[in-house]
Formats: sequence, structure tokens, C-alpha cells
Amino acid sequence: MNGLVTPLYDEARKAAADKLVGPLAGVPMLAKDYFQEMAGAPHFMGNEGLKKLNNIAQEDSELVSRWRKAGLVILGRTSTPEFAIKGVTEPRATGITRNPWNINHTPGGSSGGSAALVAAGVVPVAGANDGGGSIRIPAGACGLFGLKPGRGRVPWGPSMVEAMHGMAINHVVTRSVRDSAAWLDAVHGEELGSLAQLAKPETSFLAATQAAPGKLRIAFSTRSPINTPVDAEAVKAVEHTVKLLTDLGHQVEEAEPRINGEDMMREWLRMWFVNCAVTVEQARALGVKDQDFETDTLVMAAVGADIKGTDYVKGYYQVQQYGQAWDAFMQQYDLWLTPSLGMPPAQIGALNTPALQQKAAGLALKVGAATLIRRSGLLEQMAMENLKYTPFTQLANVTGTPAMSVPLHWCENGLPLGVQFMGTHGDEAKLLSLAAQLEQAQPWFHRVPPEL
Repeated sequence: MNGLVTPLYDEARKAAADKLVGPLAGVPMLAKDYFQEMAGAPHFMGNEGLKKLNNIAQEDSELVSRWRKAGLVILGRTSTPEFAIKGVTEPRATGITRNPWNINHTPGGSSGGSAALVAAGVVPVAGANDGGGSIRIPAGACGLFGLKPGRGRVPWGPSMVEAMHGMAINHVVTRSVRDSAAWLDAVHGEELGSLAQLAKPETSFLAATQAAPGKLRIAFSTRSPINTPVDAEAVKAVEHTVKLLTDLGHQVEEAEPRINGEDMMREWLRMWFVNCAVTVEQARALGVKDQDFETDTLVMAAVGADIKGTDYVKGYYQVQQYGQAWDAFMQQYDLWLTPSLGMPPAQIGALNTPALQQKAAGLALKVGAATLIRRSGLLEQMAMENLKYTPFTQLANVTGTPAMSVPLHWCENGLPLGVQFMGTHGDEAKLLSLAAQLEQAQPWFHRVPPEL
């Protein structure tokens, strides 16, 4: 499956030999090789140049520090697409990561290495982060539970206190709801300099999994917000979940927020490209050469660097309007249900940029034609084409609200395809409570890939 990029077995044995304390003492896990830095360990972020330079983290991230204080033993670091910018995990630097349910298909991304290894039973939990679906996409593709906490719930430090204005957040992928809640209990809470100071939950998140959610008002939709086709399996996943929810006594009806999904995605992509430009600039400062970046990354970075600061700020203000529209919609409902993916997990290589387009983009970069690429809209068109696989997850990032992928459906071809629930600010406990109820009503923990 090629999900582990840096084994840290000696360090793990040393940690395990110490007297471990904390609520999760002695439990093994993995960290994602994108942020989640570990002092003295390689930090490649899926980039060939950083791998050649053997880039080493100088200190633990705040998240890793909290994992260690909880007594966790970190066995290594997991694969990610270059700088976590794609929804598949096929980086040039470390090779293709495969889905254990069918190795000809992707485990999704960007937390694909973590999801593949948890689904394969290597560890019960692995680190993940999510700026556009990177927890929920691989969870949905690998039959796992994946909670994306809301803005400010989990730390990002030390290099920043939030990423992409709070759109990106750290957590884990797990097989059980219980484990996700326990990990959130171990790490949640603001850090020094936090821009979002959240009220502490009334009870632990683990306690929320043991409490009945009550009768919830849940809206659902199977329409792609960017008007791309939605596979019949994704529709089936939601329809099955609607029946399950109704049988459990919840009030369920079809509805969706009044948000222009295509416009929202363009604003999200603008921020994505600019953040990619900053990341590439930082990597260059460390000594990474242009030939050691993937072409897609350089194109995104060039377009991002060409976007005017005033346009970026206008987009940021527009994104806030989507948050207001979301909050208005959620005045009527507790949660919103959609597919996690627009279709079953893609085959390996299916989302690769065509060779001719890659060649054309490379030539354009050589002659400094980033403005032409941006104005042509070609990159946006290519991105929207790829996003047809994952059109449902970005809204929760844009609004900074919690969302989760729950493994309630397996396709006719044997691949998982999760369903997504999205809440509003501070709804992690509500989501976990419902997830635990669904897990009890339709258990999935016993389901393992056929190759195992």
C-alpha cells in the first residue's frame, strides 16, 4: 500500500520503554508527514526536494506534543500528496499509496497514507489534516470514521495558529467513533496566540459518544454543489442513510443551503493556489530546486503568486458571506447530510493531469506566462474537473464548521463510499453522538479489506 514514508521504530521503542502516562498511554499511532512535526524526524511533505535535503523538523508541533502528553507512541510518518494539495496520494517523491480495499484504487487524499494504514489494521489511529476534505475524503474512500473538527478546536503550532483562515484543521482517521472522540479529548483547546477562543465542551467528547443524540432535524442532498454528475452509488449511500436515520426516529428532509457552489469553489481555489504559492516559496528558501517540485504544484503556485492581494482579500470577504448563508440555513436544522465522495474511489492515475496539458503548463512556466494561465481559466477548469470526485467536502472548510464522514455504505465493487454530516460551530459533540448511534445501529468495525 506504500502508506508509511518514514518508520520511526527505534524512537517508538525508546518512548515505549519509558514510564508512559496519560489517558492513551502506550497506544501506537502514526503522524501524517504534513505539519504534525516531530523533533528530529524527517518532514518531507510529499516533496522530492525536501526528501533529497533530508529536511528535519526542529521541534514538535503543539499537536504532537499533546499526543505525547497523552502517552501515545508514534511509530512513523505517513504519505501525503505533495504539500497535501490533492485528493489522491500519488506523489512523485514517495510513490503511489493504494487503497487496501482494492489496490488498483486510491485511498483518497491528502491523508491517504494514514487512511490506508488504519484501514489495513496496521494502527488503530493515524494523524490527518483537512483543508478541503483531506480527513473526510480518505475516510470515505477507506471505510473509516473521519471527523474534521471546527475552526480553532485543535492546534496548528508552532509555525502558525491557524491555516487558511481556519479552513484547515488537524485531527485523525480512525476505525471507531470512540477512538476519534478520545483523541479529540486529548488535544483540543486553544494554544498560545489562538485567533479562535472556543468555549470548552460541557462534557468530554468521549462522553458524547455514550449519550443519545435525541431527535435531530437533518437535511440532506445528493446534488453536487458544483453541478457535476453524482454517481448512483453515492446517491444510494445517502438514501440508505436517510432510511436508517428515519428508523432511528430523526426528522429527515431534502434541502440545501442557498449557496452558489461553483462561485464558492472558485473562491476556495483562489485561497488554495495562494497558499500553495507561499508553501513553494518557503520550500525554495530551504534549498528546493524547481525540478524537484511536481509540475502541477508549480502551476498552482505560479497562478497563486499572480493573484493580486486585493483580489485575495475580496475573496476572503466573499467566503464570509457563505458562512452567513450556512448559518441561516442551519437555523432550521441540526445537521446536513451528503455523500462524502461524488463517486466511488477513483482508480490509480485517474486524476492525473494529462501529459499534453502538463507539457503545455511546463512550457508556460518557462516563459513566465502565469498571468496567461490564470486569465485563461484553464487551471480552474482542470481543478473543477478533478473536484467532481470530491465536491461535497469544501463547504465545511470554507465555513470553518465541523463535519464527519461515516462508513455506512459499500459499493457493488466492494469499495467503501462514506456519507458526510456537517454541523455548525461547536457541534463536534453532536456529530460524535449521532455517529455513535449510527455505529451501534449499523456496526462497521468488523469490516476489513478482503486482502487482509
